[in-house]
Amino acid sequence: MDFRVLPVTPFEQNCTLLWCERTRRAAVVDPGGEPGRILALLESLALTPECILLTHGHIDHVGATGELAPRLEVPIIGPHREDAFLIQSLPAQCELFGFPPVLDFEPDRWLVGGDEVTVGDQVLSVIHCPGHTPGHVVFFDADGRLAQVGDVLFRGSIGRTDFPRGNRAQLIASITERLFPLGDDVRFIPGHGPMSTLGVERRENPYVGERAIARRHI
Repeated sequence: MDFRVLPVTPFEQNCTLLWCERTRRAAVVDPGGEPGRILALLESLALTPECILLTHGHIDHVGATGELAPRLEVPIIGPHREDAFLIQSLPAQCELFGFPPVLDFEPDRWLVGGDEVTVGDQVLSVIHCPGHTPGHVVFFDADGRLAQVGDVLFRGSIGRTDFPRGNRAQLIASITERLFPLGDDVRFIPGHGPMSTLGVERRENPYVGERAIARRHI
């Protein structure tokens, strides 16, 4: 698969276009806002949108979903149903974080760990990684060694757990038990900021790297 990252909104949230190189069919991952820019990028890359994929239900990751899905005539896939309460609370989230009102939506398909999502000829594995939110999922391209991790893991940091139903112990377990075993060579696209690899974070991340984990066991 190929990809292009487009930071959107003042939160600089990484909306990603993932596409099958043979068919040029694409997924729009976490369209947090600025739908016009997302549509323009799809057109400039000559991609055929096939679905919208959501890692979790926070407004900066889903804000443009309700507008884009009907315009593109594609299904909304994800996240895990445990994040339904966040999607239902989008008006309150808009008010809390200063977002303009957004269109309501309901995912066409909720995901669970072990599911698969197809984009063109390519298959993405779904990994349930709760902690930042209870229904957070990660999309993993095993052939391309690429993961879309949302707000679970960042270069040099991890996701916040002070939002409703966040859980730090769950988050750390999601990273160390579900992401790191995918392999040190896996590149990942986080929800904000630059890319990294799981190997770099396993060795060096001050929250879940080898030294941090060793300190917890002293």
